Amino acid sequence: MPSPQKPRAASPTLQHLQQLVAGMTAGVILVDPAGAILSANGAALKMHGVRKASELGATADDYCQRFCLRHRNHHRLDRRDYPIMRMLAGESFPDMVVEVSPLGENEPRWTHQVHDVVMDVDGGEPDCLALVIQDVSERYEAEARFEAMFQANPAPAAIVRLSDQRYVRVNAGFLELIGRCRVDVLGRHLRDIDILAAAQRSEHVSERLANGAPIPQVEAELPTADGGTRLVLLAGQPIELADERCMLFTFADLESRRRAEGALRDSEEHFATVFRLAPVAMVVTTGEDNRIIEVNDAFGRLSGRSSAELLGRVADDIQLWSDAGQRRDVEADIGKRGGARNQDVRVLPRDGDAIDCLVSAEAIKMGGSECVVWLYQDITARRHTELELADAIEAVMNDATWFSRSIMDKLATLRGKSGPTPTTDGAPLSPREREVLELICQDKDDSAIAEALGLSPNTVRNHIARLYAKIRVNRRSAAVIWARERGIGSSSLVG
Repeated sequence: MPSPQKPRAASPTLQHLQQLVAGMTAGVILVDPAGAILSANGAALKMHGVRKASELGATADDYCQRFCLRHRNHHRLDRRDYPIMRMLAGESFPDMVVEVSPLGENEPRWTHQVHDVVMDVDGGEPDCLALVIQDVSERYEAEARFEAMFQANPAPAAIVRLSDQRYVRVNAGFLELIGRCRVDVLGRHLRDIDILAAAQRSEHVSERLANGAPIPQVEAELPTADGGTRLVLLAGQPIELADERCMLFTFADLESRRRAEGALRDSEEHFATVFRLAPVAMVVTTGEDNRIIEVNDAFGRLSGRSSAELLGRVADDIQLWSDAGQRRDVEADIGKRGGARNQDVRVLPRDGDAIDCLVSAEAIKMGGSECVVWLYQDITARRHTELELADAIEAVMNDATWFSRSIMDKLATLRGKSGPTPTTDGAPLSPREREVLELICQDKDDSAIAEALGLSPNTVRNHIARLYAKIRVNRRSAAVIWARERGIGSSSLVG
């Protein structure tokens, strides 16, 4: 007895297909091979902003007349390039991305990713065609926002696809940094414009790139279009772009810093050369105590000390100034005003007599530290000449009865110009200060003046300090000259 045959499976009907696609999240439009639109599920209707399949159009031609489709570059598709028309023409198009809007609207409303499905029951001609649609609007809108921010970001940035290490995005900052245009970079391999070749720990950085791991900040030399390089701080962050794993590189331009450091280095070298060769004695000090960190040869000769004896010392250590209080006053002026000019001081060399100097100082920055540069101008010979001339004129004018009045006037004028003759600031001398000045002119020391006036030595010293301040001198010989020019301490001249 022949075995019963299995019943043949029934062929799927349009109703079966409609039931199958009704609950799908993807949009599905069923099309007859002749071009009639048979049905569409709810997802497909929503993706076109309609409520009924009839609003899509009765045929593929109707669809083309109701909806405007554009490429991602916003160029409108020709009618024959619409996915529905390509499907009817027998073309297959996996994952075609188009922008969709109702006809008459200028801006796209949705972004669809579309592919075709051909259904054929008996292996012959297609029985039914289907457009399967995914709404990728949010994804592409997010990518568009990222692209806008990426391009608008003033910080240089580039994106390299990890699968083939090719540049897929570059912004204007990066192009300006390397001196190239966009078409010269996009699609090029990383080895063609190798931003990692001259990076610190380049092997480690390349390994992290190959593994898609974050790249910490490192300094690198970017190759520029003119054949040079540009110093940058580089970092990499893995990202996904259009479903592809990529590396986002960001850069901070350090070239201006390098140039500034080079200019500073050149300036410091120039300063060091001028400082070392200057014929005037110079010293550089630092810190609150003005510790010596640099001296030139001229200062070594002035002080009678070698560099080894001076470096790291302070003025008090080597008793450089004859008046430490005066030095502290100058240092205070530098702290308040940033410098001092032409201070009349006496420097004590290791061997020999004190040296009269004019000292100037200026606060500067050197090697990132606050410093003071001091300049000592030796005026000992000039001062001796001035004093000798003043003494000679004084000796002549003490006994000048045989001179004519015109010669006397000329000598008085010459005496006034013979040296740094101090002048009072307008404050009159007190009777006691005048007495002290007269005794100074008689070559009395402090003890003799104290005894003559019945005062203590400290009181005498105070009177002398106030006297010096009023007539603007800092030594007895200058006070004597000042007094005698004004008829104090000597007989009046007669004609």
